Amino acid sequence: MWDDFEEGTPDADLDLKLLRVSAAPGPNPDSFLIRLETSRGQIEGILHAVEGGSGAVVCVGGAMGGIEGPANGLYGRLPALLADAKLTVLRINYREPNKFEECVLDALAGCSFLKGIGASAVVLVGHSFGGAVVIKAGELAPIVRAVVSMSPQLYGTRQVDQLDKPLLLVHGMDDKILSHEASEDIYRRANEPKRMVLLAGAGHSLSESKDEVERLLASWIPEQLDGDGLLPIEP
Repeated sequence: MWDDFEEGTPDADLDLKLLRVSAAPGPNPDSFLIRLETSRGQIEGILHAVEGGSGAVVCVGGAMGGIEGPANGLYGRLPALLADAKLTVLRINYREPNKFEECVLDALAGCSFLKGIGASAVVLVGHSFGGAVVIKAGELAPIVRAVVSMSPQLYGTRQVDQLDKPLLLVHGMDDKILSHEASEDIYRRANEPKRMVLLAGAGHSLSESKDEVERLLASWIPEQLDGDGLLPIEP
């Protein structure tokens, strides 16, 4: 099963079908609590919808899951950071955290959902374990325009040379959990266009450089999507 998945041609055991979607008002204005019912279980998340256009961002967490992200809750701040670019943000909570294949399928399901409500281009953003998840999902999903991998692990990135999409790697040079050498290794094997930013004094969570990370993503992500946005949905 794993070999098939790594080669980008998952067998039938790794199929996931999106069956239905439900939405309720979210914790913030213009946000929705999203529930994706799939053939492999339920995916929950928060959708920050922005009117106009067809660009979106999918964010996934580390091995423990969660929707807040690194750098002291970066994912929760991304909608505001990308507001001028009119980009919708979908934050996904894994069905089965730390199960690589399942988490990749969750990211792909998020892309499928966004396509179903009008998205034509997506940027994937992941941290740590999720940094490898988004690289693999980016290889497999045609709708993905670019990938942001922060403090990534190496496991799951063996075929990064098949990504063929812009890749941004961000890593703290004081990361004691996953060395910045992992990003350097991925960078060497990745195709152009690619960019790597190593942050002096930053650890695994990148909290020491959160302002720099915010500025980086607020400029790099819209550049990949040409500033397009996405129509909101109703609960």
